[in-house]
Amino acid sequence: MKKVYLLIIVSLFLVSCNNSKNKKRSAFDTQKEANKHPGKKLMETNCYTCHSPAASQSERIGPPMIAIKKHYIDKNTTKAQFVENMQAWVKNPNAQDAKMFGAVKRFGVMPKQAFPEETIAKIADYMFDYDIDQPDWFEAHFNEENGNHKGNRNKNSVNQQQTEVNFKDLPYAERGLKYALTTKAVLGKNLMGTIQKKGTLEALAFCNEKAYPLTDSMSVVHNATIKRVSDKPRNQNNLANNKELTYIKSFKNDIKNNTEPKPIVDVLDSKVLVYYPITTNAMCLQCHGKPNQDIKRPTLNSLANLYPEDKATGYSINQVRGIWSISFDK
Repeated sequence: MKKVYLLIIVSLFLVSCNNSKNKKRSAFDTQKEANKHPGKKLMETNCYTCHSPAASQSERIGPPMIAIKKHYIDKNTTKAQFVENMQAWVKNPNAQDAKMFGAVKRFGVMPKQAFPEETIAKIADYMFDYDIDQPDWFEAHFNEENGNHKGNRNKNSVNQQQTEVNFKDLPYAERGLKYALTTKAVLGKNLMGTIQKKGTLEALAFCNEKAYPLTDSMSVVHNATIKRVSDKPRNQNNLANNKELTYIKSFKNDIKNNTEPKPIVDVLDSKVLVYYPITTNAMCLQCHGKPNQDIKRPTLNSLANLYPEDKATGYSINQVRGIWSISFDK
């Protein structure tokens, strides 16, 4: 009889241990699934220029993605409704349909973007199912905004100084993309901030005076060569070479076919080159759209003075204006 009791106790102990291990593995697997979800990378690639969780309140040019999730999802919201709402907003951002009135008042209405529906669906799917990163200040801000002062800080809050990522450990394509996107974020933050505060003409002056120095500074930060080149350059120093022209054509075909573009990688003897498209949105058209339609006369006059050989006009939304050309040591 004692042996039977002993076997029962041992069995219960083993089951308890197994359940404990399964719970730990389950939490680990959930995070692993989140990291592998295609919507995560698509969100970082397409949204974080304006909606990065790492930007401070004073530096940001749009609300963090966690704020969008909090305002669009409540206990009654289904995933299908959330995906549909995200699709509708991205296709036609406007003040009348906005659910984030404070963000519209502070940042203005989001420039109209053109993304494949599949891309938005994957991003929305990821946002709905998983915890997403949030700034360390957000929880207190959201609770105060909603009259609740007892909120707990989210375990996924991030701090720019505390989330240094060693990009050199990433695969070449992802590493080059990170270099491009972090540079895009710096340029975008400064450019869009200037447009919001001072207008298009001041933003044009910013591009003329500061775009090159800021890009070069990011090259130093990443120990890489970071360039923006085009088949229709504004500055002739940005004219694409023959190989780059081929890749521009390839990316144009991707956009034309409504395909999410992926970085192109060339591996040489000692160097790696990575290319990724630069596409237009509604805000870009103020300086790169159709003359006398999107580009106003004062802006055209300024462009003629600053860039006598300018070819970078005539674009519509979601066209390839050029590419990022990134090179670094193997």
